[in-house]
Amino acid sequence: MTPMVHLLLLPLLFSIAGGKDLEEKKGPFENTVLDVPEATPVPYPLYQFQVTDPRVNDFRLSGEGVQDISISKDGWLYLEQPLDWSREEHYIIMVEALADEEVVEGPIYVTINVLDVNNKAPYFNQSVYTAVVRENTPAAVPFIRVFATDQDDPETPNARLRYSLVSEIPSIRDTKLFQINPDTGEISTTEQGQLLLKAREGIQYARGEDRSIETLKRKFDDYCSVHEVPYEQNPFFTCVQRAEMRRQNLDPLEDPDYTLFVRVQDLEGASQNALSGNSRVQIAVQQNLWKNPGPIRIKENLEETYPLTIAKVQSNDPDARYVLVQKERELKFPFEITQNGEIMVTEKLDREIKERFILVVLAKDENDNEVDPPMEIYVLVEDVNDNAPVCDEVTVFEFQENEPVGGLVGELLAHDRDKEGTLNSILTYTILSQNPPTASETFSIDDASGTIRTLRLLRRREHAVYNLNVQVSDAVFSTNCKVVVKVIDVNDELPKFEKNDYGNETLAEDTPLGHTLLTIKATDNDDPDTGSSEIQFIISDGNTDDVFAVETDGKGVGYLVLAKPLDFETSPSYRLQIDARNPEPLMESLEYGSESTAFFSVSVIDVDEAPKFTMDILDVTIYENITKGSVLLTVQAKDPEGKEIGYKLDGDTHGWLELDAATGEIRTKETLDREKVDSFKVTVTAFEKANPEKSTERDLHVRLLDVNDNVPKLVESQAFICVKNPKPVLIKAEDSDSDPFSQPFTFSFGTKTGKSPNWELHQVDDTTAELKLKKPPTQDKTFSLPITVKDKAGVGVPQAFEVKVCNCTELGYCYIAPEGLALGYGTGPTIGILAGILGFCVIVFVVVIKRINKKSQRKAQAEEEERNAMM
Repeated sequence: MTPMVHLLLLPLLFSIAGGKDLEEKKGPFENTVLDVPEATPVPYPLYQFQVTDPRVNDFRLSGEGVQDISISKDGWLYLEQPLDWSREEHYIIMVEALADEEVVEGPIYVTINVLDVNNKAPYFNQSVYTAVVRENTPAAVPFIRVFATDQDDPETPNARLRYSLVSEIPSIRDTKLFQINPDTGEISTTEQGQLLLKAREGIQYARGEDRSIETLKRKFDDYCSVHEVPYEQNPFFTCVQRAEMRRQNLDPLEDPDYTLFVRVQDLEGASQNALSGNSRVQIAVQQNLWKNPGPIRIKENLEETYPLTIAKVQSNDPDARYVLVQKERELKFPFEITQNGEIMVTEKLDREIKERFILVVLAKDENDNEVDPPMEIYVLVEDVNDNAPVCDEVTVFEFQENEPVGGLVGELLAHDRDKEGTLNSILTYTILSQNPPTASETFSIDDASGTIRTLRLLRRREHAVYNLNVQVSDAVFSTNCKVVVKVIDVNDELPKFEKNDYGNETLAEDTPLGHTLLTIKATDNDDPDTGSSEIQFIISDGNTDDVFAVETDGKGVGYLVLAKPLDFETSPSYRLQIDARNPEPLMESLEYGSESTAFFSVSVIDVDEAPKFTMDILDVTIYENITKGSVLLTVQAKDPEGKEIGYKLDGDTHGWLELDAATGEIRTKETLDREKVDSFKVTVTAFEKANPEKSTERDLHVRLLDVNDNVPKLVESQAFICVKNPKPVLIKAEDSDSDPFSQPFTFSFGTKTGKSPNWELHQVDDTTAELKLKKPPTQDKTFSLPITVKDKAGVGVPQAFEVKVCNCTELGYCYIAPEGLALGYGTGPTIGILAGILGFCVIVFVVVIKRINKKSQRKAQAEEEERNAMM
């Protein structure tokens, strides 16, 4: 097929006689596509067809737009009328080449696409818009939208519009109160507009109060008590009346507060050639009575008559009713609201319990619809000084004697429940008294922080304890706090051993743990029951591997015990150094000396010990299909005395393992089977060959990991289906392997396609499938079906499953028993079938006998009657 020619012609003005441009628009006589911008000047040559037949002397047009397009005898296609994209987007014209009115070439088709040019200015759907906006309307929330259209192609930038705000009148100090969304035309207030927009002042009416002239007169009298001049002649009243009528009959078209001039531009407003349209938006500002009175501040424990009015709200709907709810779900809500919008507190508030409440006020109409947005009001409970300072019943400090003057004894902690950081909770500390009293002051206290310091040296021998009575005060209340200062002894006495050498002790290396070798004693002359007199014993040298330990109660007596087993081969002797120390540091000028150190020697006697395994835990995990003869583990043991040892294995009930008595190597002797047992335990014994009684045992735990060495198997391989009631047969499988080589199973027919023409197989659960017969056979028949059951790992083989389709008895069994062993149902079903058949035979036999007996009786009776008649 001849390819179509696509020519894009720009809207250029040129002369037909120019020649060059005409040549550029020539082409063969074939289907053509031309793109022509709308509003192209006319007459305008579009295209010249070149024909090869010399007989052609004319052309003929037909189809769409022939009134706007013509063709000359030499094949030039002309535009006679300007095109308009909004009227028609394209034309399809049929062209025929003629020779004396006879068609010799064609027809061909010319498609003329009209290209949109930006020659349609956008325009608003209204020349003037009106809107009402309430004062304090949140910024960026639209209250009106202007809308403009453009008749240019919406798929091009020619129709992509952008809105802008040209000006607003009046202008307040160049502050923009309004803004417009450039894409949607939505108009909203700016943040400055939210704050600065004000409505005309007006009279406020209560709920249900009518807005008549009589009400206005009454309110006028409340403010102006002038009765000499009638209302109609009073210029003040008439002024108020006109202002109120003007506010009530707010008309932004006749009496706007603000006028906005808005503009819309095509080409997204990004070009100097963009076309535009303009409109006005006249806005009236409506009074917003729905104003938040918060935050409301109220003092705690206020002595007033309750309920007490603390604020008032007013809806923009004069008939609204008010509902007060709590935002926080508290058990107690001591607030209510009247139908006039008065918010009341119903009882005293306690800041120490709750210092802030959040009230939510709803204004609703008679249909329970909200007429104003919900209003959150904060109620702040102000603190008053109604709490006295609190401190512990007794505060105890310890201070070491002979510390420098000004030493820190401690900081008395007191608390005031009044608000922190206010004068109500600022505390002042004062020492009222001291017991025992002293000639000069002993302690000082910082009146702001409660920090207590010494004013002189303290000595325990003078006074061991001081009792202070400290007053803690706020601006109104005061509390007395008890402080006890204990003077503790300084560690100026060294602990001393009763002797510095405790000699030597001989122990067998198999001495049991916890055995006490030695009792040691030391004394300290510091004050008893203090950290300075408490004695701790430390083995500071010679205790290799921490074999020994000293147990003590801190009273100066220690017990040297065996903490770990002795080993003659490792350490045949020990020389222990034991130090006596206090937990409290010594006085600066004092150091521990030889009197605080003692020595003790231990000699270890060698004994014949049993062999010792190098590992305490013997645990092996292997796969069950491990190769026969593989090494599981090599156990190792050593004799402390270096004697030759051997090994033996006990407890292998399956006979799966063997042990090399000389090397300790354990191998598999037989194939392992996890399906028999998944783990087992054997005992390995290491013994001295010269003295087998010297032995040590270890348990070897072997855990077998499963491998997929079993395929799923059918639990039963035979079944039957009754023709009259062909219920599905359940097929169940089992697998000796464990997860992931076991269930869930998948069931399919063991054919190439996995399907059967007369049977259906559906999965029931992880181990069961359902076998259905599609069409019963015409006679009893046994089917052998290959069923493939695969485990979770996809392993499985086809298995034969026999199904006998037969006529059944009332008991649900086949009339004819399966031949041979091919359809054996097991002992239970077989006995049931035989019992059914035998029972049926017995019933038939009884019926036949009864019928024979009745027949014999009737025959005998007839013969008797016949004999009687003859007689």
